[in-house]
Amino acid sequence: MLDWLDSLPTKALDKCRVRIERLRDLGRTNFDARADFLRDGIYELRVRLRTTDYRMLYFFHGRIAAVLAHGLVKESEVPQREIEVAIRRKLNLELHPDRHTYKE
Repeated sequence: MLDWLDSLPTKALDKCRVRIERLRDLGRTNFDARADFLRDGIYELRVRLRTTDYRMLYFFHGRIAAVLAHGLVKESEVPQREIEVAIRRKLNLELHPDRHTYKE
């Protein structure tokens, strides 16, 4: 996810950062028109910049964290294969939390 964010144009990254901060601030109460439940515990944050749609797929880990699992650029609905990537990452975190925790 960090590599994907780093690859974005500056303005897109700025908008994504704002959306991530809003998720941090509102957490599970994020009933924002730019966030949506997809399936199997996976949600999406939506960012639009001009004609490009950026999507950040995330899930909640317990009551303390929202985990950004996958980022993509899309033109229509999120493809099922992209949701599957986020689901696999969610399962990996649940099975091995120490291996999948970001540390600076």
